[in-house]
Amino acid sequence: MPLDSPLSRRTVLSSAAGLALALATPTPASAAGFGHTDDGTNYVVDTGAGLVFKVNHSNGDLSSFVYNGVEHQGYDGKNSHIESGLGASTVTVSTPATGVVLIKVVHGTLIHYYAARSGQNNIYLFTYKPDTSVTASRYIARLKPGIFPTTYPDTWSNSDTVIESADVFAKADGTTRSKHFSNLRTIDYDYFGFSTSAASVWVVRSSKEKDSGGPFIRQLLRHGNESGAGLYEHLYYAEGQTEAERFGLHGPYVLAFTDGAAPTSAVSGRDNTAWIDALGLTGWTGAGGRGRIVGNGLAGRDSSYAYVVGLSNSEAQYWAKVDAATGKYAVPGVLPGTYTLTVYKGELAVHTQDVTVTAGDATTLHTITIAGDPAADTAVWRIGDWNGTPAGFKNASLVTHAHPSDSRAAAWTAGPYVIGSSTASDWPAYQFKEINQGLRISFTLTEAQAAVDRTLRIGITSAKANGRPQITVNDTWTSEIPAAAAEPSTRTLTVGSYRGNNHTYTYVIPAGRLLPGTNTLRIDAASGSAGGGGYLSPSYGFDALDLL
Repeated sequence: MPLDSPLSRRTVLSSAAGLALALATPTPASAAGFGHTDDGTNYVVDTGAGLVFKVNHSNGDLSSFVYNGVEHQGYDGKNSHIESGLGASTVTVSTPATGVVLIKVVHGTLIHYYAARSGQNNIYLFTYKPDTSVTASRYIARLKPGIFPTTYPDTWSNSDTVIESADVFAKADGTTRSKHFSNLRTIDYDYFGFSTSAASVWVVRSSKEKDSGGPFIRQLLRHGNESGAGLYEHLYYAEGQTEAERFGLHGPYVLAFTDGAAPTSAVSGRDNTAWIDALGLTGWTGAGGRGRIVGNGLAGRDSSYAYVVGLSNSEAQYWAKVDAATGKYAVPGVLPGTYTLTVYKGELAVHTQDVTVTAGDATTLHTITIAGDPAADTAVWRIGDWNGTPAGFKNASLVTHAHPSDSRAAAWTAGPYVIGSSTASDWPAYQFKEINQGLRISFTLTEAQAAVDRTLRIGITSAKANGRPQITVNDTWTSEIPAAAAEPSTRTLTVGSYRGNNHTYTYVIPAGRLLPGTNTLRIDAASGSAGGGGYLSPSYGFDALDLL
């Protein structure tokens, strides 16, 4: 199953750089020691290259992974497993192909697989989830305490102070840590993990074909403190989720072990899936059952931004980066069906259309002309850029890896923003009802500009507790409270994510309320909900604001 986007080649959670992913790198038919045994409680698999792992044959837990003689698995007496453990399951082992050991775990309607390949220090995982009858939102690999550092934004100390929901912590200097602060969108990484000069444990992510949330969702990737650490692959991440859950086979996702380097070429699964085709996995579709999209170009792009093309329907999701020079793109390995194709400028959807993919064929799309970019509209003034993110606003560079209360954050309150002299960095990325209510903008209009009705647009990225903007002009006219946009019901802004269902609120300001000369606009966060108070009060993130 090929990955759905080109490799980012960025360094992810490690100083090691570079990753060449290729699933079917030829391997020896049988490395010395490769094979499986039964110790009475577990199926024991030896990869023949330094990794020995055990799977409990009563519940399917990954109960041990010993790499180069060192046990890395477990903390607090817990194993690695789907969710918090499946419980009693039917577990079998087989050798369905030369150089492959496959362990199959069946629990109700859910089927989970562990696969090992001769000579590779990798555990390949697949999870078939056809419905909601078995709770399975994640796989967690639990790592022993004391092996890996806890100096990252998504790790913390047991002595740190809890400041929100038992999962956001403040250190003595006021900086904040949380398992949510990995600061990576799915499109930004191919692998993540913990690394030392002696040994590293990585998760190489799946294609995310059956996941939800699209290319820009930020998911919990890892956590760590003195009590142990965890690495995650999410099958459905409910925090800040914008889509319904998808069902089917997730994977392969890989638990990879190295001597300190980044994962090597024999890790993922995108170039050649022949070895997986031979395993008979429930829900698996090989390359022959897939099609692809080939796009000839995008017209009307803003060269200042990266563009991404996404495909989604209720069954699957894919995406690909658009070539900055040519505007071309290709989305390989797509299950047959009809999809919504979305063009994103940054993270803002600026074009959608339907497209149908047929197994074994390429669907070629002629040049698409972008017509839905709000930045193309002539504005009297504009604050920020229409790109689906709060980039450029005050604290925007901090909020994806820190809590808004972090001591490194600039004050969320602000004096009047003066059009013509203030800059985007003076405008806060977020507005919280109980933190920075009453944001003000001062602007000047000519007689001609003030003589006609004007439309104000406020674009938000996400909202908490039905927060939405209400405006007051010159302290004489206040808008109605608009209907709340459909946004994730969970936390977003305080757990490292500004992303929701980008929505634009529009307000028609009557000409009689506008003045030639100086005008003042006040923005308040309105909601019928109290939220959780403080930074959990009704709130939203800004994308851009403009007056047309």
